Amino acid sequence: MKILHVIPSISPTLGGPSEVALNIVSALRECGVNAEIVTTNYGGAKPMNVPLNQRVDYNFKTDREVSVPVWFFPYTSPSLKEYIFSWQMTNWLWKHIHNYQLLDNHYLFSYAPSCAANLARLKRIPYTVRTMGQLTPWSLAQKQLKKQVYTFLVERHNLNRAAAIHCTTSAEAENVRKFGIHKPTITLPLGANPPMPISDAKARLRQKYNIPADTPIILFLSRLHYKKRPELLLKSLVQLKNSGHCFHAIFAGSGESIYLADLQNLVSSLGIEQKVYFAGFTGGFDKDLLLQGSDLFVLPSFSENFGIAVAEALAAGLPIIITPGIQISSDVAAAKAGLVVPGEVEPLTEAISKLLSVPKLRQELGANAKRLAQTCYSWQPIAQNLASTYGAIISGSPLPQVTKLNESVMKSALI
Repeated sequence: MKILHVIPSISPTLGGPSEVALNIVSALRECGVNAEIVTTNYGGAKPMNVPLNQRVDYNFKTDREVSVPVWFFPYTSPSLKEYIFSWQMTNWLWKHIHNYQLLDNHYLFSYAPSCAANLARLKRIPYTVRTMGQLTPWSLAQKQLKKQVYTFLVERHNLNRAAAIHCTTSAEAENVRKFGIHKPTITLPLGANPPMPISDAKARLRQKYNIPADTPIILFLSRLHYKKRPELLLKSLVQLKNSGHCFHAIFAGSGESIYLADLQNLVSSLGIEQKVYFAGFTGGFDKDLLLQGSDLFVLPSFSENFGIAVAEALAAGLPIIITPGIQISSDVAAAKAGLVVPGEVEPLTEAISKLLSVPKLRQELGANAKRLAQTCYSWQPIAQNLASTYGAIISGSPLPQVTKLNESVMKSALI
C-alpha cells in the first residue's frame, strides 16, 4: 500500500498534531506500509528550516534517530495562519496524487486537507479524515462564524465524501455524529512513546533548574494556549503556596509571544515568581528529563480529543491531574492512573494538594499510568489496525471492527 498523509504543518512547536502524524507514519512504515507526508514549512513565528519541493527523510526523534519521508512546500498566507495556503503544494498534489492508493487527511478548517480532499475526489482516490478534536462543542464555538461559513462551503462536503472518519475516542465519534456526519467512523486511540530511561532524572532536573532536592515538581507540558488553561493552574498554585505547600512548577511549551507575556505578568501579579519557571519548547532529551524528573503532571484543558501530552505523561509513569474535557479522561479514571477534576480553581487545588501530600498515592497512580499506556497507547498495534482499515477501504471491503478491538484492549488494561 502507498498512503499519503496530508497535514498543514509538522512543526514541533505546534505540539500534538505534529507528533501524531510523524509517529503514525513511522509506525505504519514499520508495519510494511509505504506511507509518506506532504505538508508546508509553516513553523509558527518563522518558517521551518527544511528543504522545499522535494522528498526528504525528516528526522523527528533526535534522541532515537527516527526519520520519515516528508514533502515540504512553502506556504504563502502569513496573515491567515489557520488556513496556511500553499500554491506549490496544490500543484504537486494535482500532478502526483494518483501515485497513492489512499489519502489520510489530518485536521479541519485548513487549506492542505481541504485541497487534498477535493483533488482526491476528482482523481477518484479514497481518503480518510482525522477531525483532531475540532468538532467538540468548545472548539466549534471558537471563531464560530468563520467555521460556520467554512463548513457550509467546504468542510461538510469533504467529511460526507470521506471513506471513513478516524476518531480517537467514542466521545469524538459522537461529536462527528452530532455534527451531522454519518460516514463510517473508526475509533482507534493514539500512541505515546515511552521516554528514554534516565536513571538520575530527578536529581538532574533539579540541578538544571536549581530546585532543592526534596521539592516536588509539578509539570505542565503542552502548547501554551488559553485552550490549555495555564492561567487556571497558576491560580491554583497561589492557593497551594498560601497553604504552605512546598513545590516548584515548570511550564514547558511554546506559544504566541503576546500570550506568553500575559502569563509572565500574571505570575508576577500573583507573587509566585519563585515557584514557577517557563522552560519554553522542549524536545528530545530535555523532554524525557522533564517527564521522568517531575512528580506529577497537570493539564486543565477546556477540550482535547485525546491529548498526546497526557499519553506521554502516562507512558512516563507520571500521576496526572486532568479535566473532563480531555476525552481520554474516562480511561484515566477507570484505570486509576490519575485524578479527573472539574476545571475550577478549588477542585484543581485540592487534587494537587492531595498528590503533593501523599507520595504513596503518587506512586500507585504512576504505576497504573504506565500500565495503561503500555496496554492501550502503543503505536505498533494502533498502526496495524490502521493498516487493516486502509486495506479494507482500498479493496472495497467492509471496515474491520477496530472499535471492538480497542475496547477489548482497554478492558485488559483494567484487569
